[in-house]
Amino acid sequence: MDQELDVWTHPDLRAAVAAEDWPTVLKRWRALTRSSQSALGALVGLAQPDVSAIENRRREVTSVEVRQRIITGLRVPVELLTGGIEELPLPSLVLPGIVADPEADRLMRVRGGMRLDTASLDAVERLLAEHRRAEDTLGSRVMNGVVTAQFAEVVGLYDRARGPLADRLVKVLAEYAQFLAWLAQDQDNAPVALGWFDRSYDWALESGYGDMAATTMSMKAHLAWSRGNGRRCTRLGEAAAATPGASAATRAMALQMAGRGHALDGDAAGAYRRLDEAQRIITATTDAPPWLYFYGESWFAAQRGMAELHLGRWASAVDNLRTGLDGFAATYRRDRAWYGSCLAHAYAGAGEAEQALTTALGVLADASEVGRPHAWGELHTVASVLLRRGAGQGRLLVDALATLD
Repeated sequence: MDQELDVWTHPDLRAAVAAEDWPTVLKRWRALTRSSQSALGALVGLAQPDVSAIENRRREVTSVEVRQRIITGLRVPVELLTGGIEELPLPSLVLPGIVADPEADRLMRVRGGMRLDTASLDAVERLLAEHRRAEDTLGSRVMNGVVTAQFAEVVGLYDRARGPLADRLVKVLAEYAQFLAWLAQDQDNAPVALGWFDRSYDWALESGYGDMAATTMSMKAHLAWSRGNGRRCTRLGEAAAATPGASAATRAMALQMAGRGHALDGDAAGAYRRLDEAQRIITATTDAPPWLYFYGESWFAAQRGMAELHLGRWASAVDNLRTGLDGFAATYRRDRAWYGSCLAHAYAGAGEAEQALTTALGVLADASEVGRPHAWGELHTVASVLLRRGAGQGRLLVDALATLD
């Protein structure tokens, strides 16, 4: 049953969250919403036996990922949380004379002695490109600190920029902000991601960078999709595709996002219309902006597979996800973990339990190392689907996940 609107006003439930008493949180939430352990597990990405084990204190909630899945799945109000989640400040503008920021002086110091000239900006752009590709292999948790430190150096050049160099620098800053937004989004930190997206969008507009403005809006659509908001995903995707200055590749990415929004809402006709339109564009595209270096027909096939997954069209989801994965380089560890977990989900939905388990175990290590929380959470969903279908492979997957959870 759907959660009551006032469920979090109950004092015993609020007290349990404040005390980090997760067994009581789960039990009281289920009692107040008249939900089963399976229904709760589907919301938080845990199999029913694991929910039971937590409620009966046979299993402790020690991992950050499990804790966050409970908080997100049950929509725990943020004001009830007393700690345990790293608090990251929202990114505020640090440009002189625009918004005051206590960290502005620190960020404005050019500690490395970087010069503002064409050669320096060439080097910064090459470095950012390498950072993007390193994140494919190392994951967002590893790269976030590195990219943040580099951004601090580059933003320190802003107050000395003049003329064409100023426009180019702001474009670079827009790209950095977009990448930092992605790193936050990949760690499921939506407030920080939205702050960086807004900053990237502002800088893109300031420098006349329509392609980056469209990309930022499209990635906001992706964030809406990850939060289960199909309508917002569709609207933002369509707005991104209509942005003046958007390249063909960026328009295709935005339209497939709109298609995924339709699929999330169960609108197959709308999903296929947008996906087909995006595919026609990407098939004819020969160039893409540097931050869409990964974009191509393999990646698009994987995205279509995710839409089919939403629509419950398991066979088509399997075919598209396999096609996409076959085209991914081995260095794309994060993407291979995510789409591999989606493929395992498609197999589970199709009733192919053994294939689902084999596929899930094949990406288990990468999902744990570079795919948290998204790929890791998807593998828990796979386990739940298998258990609901009475497949013994579900218990095997639960046990494998427990060794790393």
